Amino acid sequence: MSDAVIEVSGLTKVYRVHERQEGLGATVRSLFRRTFKDIPAVTDASFRIAAGEVVGFLGPNGAGKTTTLKMLSGLLYPTAGEARVVGHVPWKREGDFLRQITLLMGNRTQLVWDIAAADSLRVLQEIYRISEERYRATLGELTDLLDLGPLLHKPVRNLSLGERMKVEFAAGLVHSPRVAFLDEPTLGLDVSMQARIRRFVAEHNRRAGTTILLTSHYMDDVVALCRRVIVIHHGRLLYDGELGELAQRMAPYKVITVALRESAPSAFLDELGTVVSRDVASVRLQVPREHAPERTARIVRDLGAALADISVEDPPIEEVIDRVFAGERMPEAATA
Repeated sequence: MSDAVIEVSGLTKVYRVHERQEGLGATVRSLFRRTFKDIPAVTDASFRIAAGEVVGFLGPNGAGKTTTLKMLSGLLYPTAGEARVVGHVPWKREGDFLRQITLLMGNRTQLVWDIAAADSLRVLQEIYRISEERYRATLGELTDLLDLGPLLHKPVRNLSLGERMKVEFAAGLVHSPRVAFLDEPTLGLDVSMQARIRRFVAEHNRRAGTTILLTSHYMDDVVALCRRVIVIHHGRLLYDGELGELAQRMAPYKVITVALRESAPSAFLDELGTVVSRDVASVRLQVPREHAPERTARIVRDLGAALADISVEDPPIEEVIDRVFAGERMPEAATA
């Protein structure tokens, strides 16, 4: 991966926090003698991301996702390890580095609350020293992709959450960064607005070739945007690879959904696998992955005219990720 724009090696962040017991006596004692505890947030993280990739960064709350993004965007110094983003050490906060990256957080704003969004964008034009021609071209493209026309001249405080998030994207991308760190960009949005933001991110990546590292608790975001995922838990990377391969390695079964014209014998279904759900018109079965082709053929052969339709799928990715977070051991990748 010689064209990597994000390179991370052994990145570690440990927070040293003050521990204090409750009560007045403990408070007084803490004035003279403090007890500290080291809390590891990220431990020995290593990965590389190529130019133009959209990578999902997955983990439960407290896994270390946001801490990692803050180190890669230069907001935090690591305790150990190295990182380079677009050829720069992030925590040096060099001007050329800052002009090439953006960090968008779903629960944070970079817009001025009491003025029109267009005025906040003009402030950013001056900060990034964007020429008028380039500014107008970029803003025009973002306005088209995000349908910003009616929003730019409203005070930010008058925008709904979804409207504000669209303007936040414009503010984060108006300087045409090469790398975008997106931390829960659809947090709190309704289903329709989540879908619109996903379409925008995909189209912006296609047009501009921006490298994107995305965290999200909404698996629809990840499935729609990311072929590759990095899974982190308790500060350690558990998996880095294709999203589809994660399902193959962590879920040792396939889900067979059978649509029926008439009911099938229970004994026959029980022989095939584990019945997950069943009603008059359909049955869902969990079948060991290696037996799925044979069981599918058997269903088609033995049910005959009673069979209306059949599909074979991996389990939902949410279920796969839950297995990872529950502490199940990650199987080793198959070798040729």
